[in-house]
This record gives sequence, structure tokens and C-alpha cells, in this order.
Amino acid sequence: MKINANASGTRTIEVTEAQLLIIRKYSLLDRIANSAGIIDEDSLNKLRLTVRSLIASQKMDSKELLELCLVLYHEDMKALGLSNLTRLYNEWLVKQEAAKEEDAEQESN
Repeated sequence: MKINANASGTRTIEVTEAQLLIIRKYSLLDRIANSAGIIDEDSLNKLRLTVRSLIASQKMDSKELLELCLVLYHEDMKALGLSNLTRLYNEWLVKQEAAKEEDAEQESN
């Protein structure tokens, strides 16, 4: 999956399902927008600091968080990219929930 990193769509960032799973596992995009509902450069910096803090505090292997850093610290990642990552993540969550409900329906039949 790719997200646009700029408004013209000439720069993209590759995002894997594994990275989306990491975001969900650590609830990294929950309440990422500021109080006005805007995702800006401060939101991106806050997210980066959160991930760095999680990596520093883990006693065990932090490969998965380092994998996520490939997206968060991508040279083209800016506020628009984070906004698009949030949109992609939310769409992915909806699909995950729909698939889970469909599986539950099939098991009950």
C-alpha cells in the first residue's frame, strides 16, 4: 500500500500491513490530531518521539518498532503524509473489522 507524501502525488511512501499491525498494537494513531482535529508537523514529531521512547524503554527486541520507523522517518514524511497514513490506517481497520465479522458469521452457520 502506498500513501501520498505530497499534495501533487509525485512522492509516495510504501506502507505494509505489518506496519499497520504495529500501529494498532501500540495504538500509535489514537488521538494523534491536535485539539482542533488537525494533523500537523507537531503531531508527526510527537509520534516520532513516542516511538523512540517505546524503543528505548523496551527490554526485549524492538524490531517491529524499528520497522515502523522506515515509514515515520522516511525523508518525504511530513504532516500530509501522516494525515494520509492515518486515513489509510482507519480504512484498513474498517476492512479488518468487516473481515472479522464475516468470519464470525461463517463460523456460526
